Amino acid sequence: MCDLFFTIAGTKNYYGCDYLEPGMKVKLVKEPDNEYDKEAIRVELRGLGKIGYVANSPYTVLGESMSAGRLYDHIKDEAEAEVLYVTFKGAVCELKSASK
Repeated sequence: MCDLFFTIAGTKNYYGCDYLEPGMKVKLVKEPDNEYDKEAIRVELRGLGKIGYVANSPYTVLGESMSAGRLYDHIKDEAEAEVLYVTFKGAVCELKSASK
C-alpha cells in the first residue's frame, strides 16, 4: 500500500485534540447514510468512540493529506490508521490497513 495521508477534522465538536499523540491508532468508518456528506468517514479512538471526521474541505485538509472524497474509494467499510503529526490546525494520519 502506498502512503495515504488524511487530516482529522471536527475534533472541537467532540474531545478536542490535545490528547492525540503520534503513534496512536485510530479507526475509520464510512458513513454512507450521513445526511451532510455521502463520502463522510468517521474517525474513532478506542475507549472514546467518535473523535471527528476525515477532512473533506480544502480549508481543513493539511499538507499532502487526501480529502475524504479522495480517500473513500481506497478503503472498504472500515480501516485502521496511525496519527503521524499533531499541529495547532489538526492531526495528520497515515492509512495502515483497509479492512472488512
